[in-house]
Amino acid sequence: MSQPVRPEDLLPDGADNCVINDVEVRKGSVAAFVANAKRLDGLEPGTPEDTEVRAQLRKLVPALRAVGVLDVFTVRSETLADLIAHA
Repeated sequence: MSQPVRPEDLLPDGADNCVINDVEVRKGSVAAFVANAKRLDGLEPGTPEDTEVRAQLRKLVPALRAVGVLDVFTVRSETLADLIAHA
């Protein structure tokens, strides 16, 4: 019987990052993506803050793909889904 995967199996205590599918994934990548995704819909498109949030989201997309988040969760925001599709 296969054992469940625990957080420490992927990122041991004291480690700040790991490589998954040839992509460096930093501790906090998923949480940062979620926090920025929540902010995105409340921002006025084209503003400096919107531009910065979009850039950070694009930077984090490879990590979410590497860990499989985008394979098991559906994005509800059309704006975010479009950003991911073009990242």
